Amino acid sequence: MNEADKKTASGGKPPLSKERQQQARRRVLRTILLTGGVMGAALSGYLPLAYSRNKRLRPPGALDEKDFLASCIKCGQCVQVCPVQAIKLADLVDGFGVGTPYIDAREQACDFSCDAVQCILACPTGSLTYHKPEFLPVRPGAALAAKPILLAKEKDAEPTLNLKERIGVARLTRPESCLAIQGKGFKGQVQGPDFKGRMRYMSIDRWKPIKIADHPYDVDECDLCARECPIKGAISIETVFAPDGSKRKSPVVHEPCVGCGVCEMICPVEPAAIEIVPREVWRS
Repeated sequence: MNEADKKTASGGKPPLSKERQQQARRRVLRTILLTGGVMGAALSGYLPLAYSRNKRLRPPGALDEKDFLASCIKCGQCVQVCPVQAIKLADLVDGFGVGTPYIDAREQACDFSCDAVQCILACPTGSLTYHKPEFLPVRPGAALAAKPILLAKEKDAEPTLNLKERIGVARLTRPESCLAIQGKGFKGQVQGPDFKGRMRYMSIDRWKPIKIADHPYDVDECDLCARECPIKGAISIETVFAPDGSKRKSPVVHEPCVGCGVCEMICPVEPAAIEIVPREVWRS
């Protein structure tokens, strides 16, 4: 191709040299990187705000969310004393809540294996507390009618947990997938053989929690949420009437529910049919 043809092919302009072409490519790459950086910076500010709207299940004894975030110093003492490692610290996407403790009940619930609610004892600021100060009112429906009875301590001289407020309430959010409602049983390992969740089984060891995967079930009618609930009278399996008038068995949550999350963790269907709604209040 002669010089005239090259000019014609390039729109009347002489072709760029290799050096000019490399410079042009570098400019394009810089533009892409700068654009990505700006968007990343924007998202880094947006995502914490977006995720902070998601309600976190706080450890037992937590103050109302606004007061909790204002008082928690993110020391991690509650994390260290939890015998089943149910408490985690929130990461960057939690915005103002970064570093604060929370519980992912599906992954590992609080089963009160500590007996004394040690996370409250370990908290140095009162963010987790047995007794709220007088200037912090109790939200209607958050208060427990009586101190909850821990089934593991039922035969002890003092069987109750020193809790006055619930951290959430269990709700049957997916009744269509509940095995009890379907009249089905369950055989096998809850959440599969690789599930790392742990729980205290009184029939095996009074003090040491074991992996749930090491305790397979074989029940003709599923009742795991009620069977493993650590709080007396919080959940039961009862006969209810379906919309078509037929009778069915169903989990029923009662007022003593504290929102510990064991029912959600132990539910054998995926996703769980029963879940804890954080900071939910009791409605009769």
